[in-house]
Amino acid sequence: MQSVSLPLRIHEDLSKVAEELSFMAKKPISQAMAVNLLIEIYHAHLNNRCALDTFSQQLQSLNIMSPEEFNRYWDEPEKPRAKKTKN
Repeated sequence: MQSVSLPLRIHEDLSKVAEELSFMAKKPISQAMAVNLLIEIYHAHLNNRCALDTFSQQLQSLNIMSPEEFNRYWDEPEKPRAKKTKN
């Protein structure tokens, strides 16, 4: 088994996805199983030629961070959102 180091927010999202999949499946789904299911969905979606072309074009047009920037951004603690007050 290999380990993967994930930024905290990504790990939290993965935990939530695993919980949601467990609820839908009505049986336990581990984080590794959730990743596998997400990869399977990714492959199934991109087997459609139109979807692959569209996804490729969207990906090319994104301003993607470097891996270092991504890790630094996602490792930052989430800032509390200011509460809206009614006047």
